[in-house]
Amino acid sequence: MLRWALIFFLISIVTGFFGFTRTSAASTGVARALFFIFLVVFLVFLTLSVLGGKLIF
Repeated sequence: MLRWALIFFLISIVTGFFGFTRTSAASTGVARALFFIFLVVFLVFLTLSVLGGKLIF
């Protein structure tokens, strides 16, 4: 998911450079949404792994 966020971010940079502002804004929105979804999933799994580790030890 983080890979797709980076791909959309790069698309946003390239399209912004060539002047396609609407495509750039849309790509930025998708990249931002994917990054925040990745961040939430990462934090959930991190919390579960820490809590799971405490239950084992």
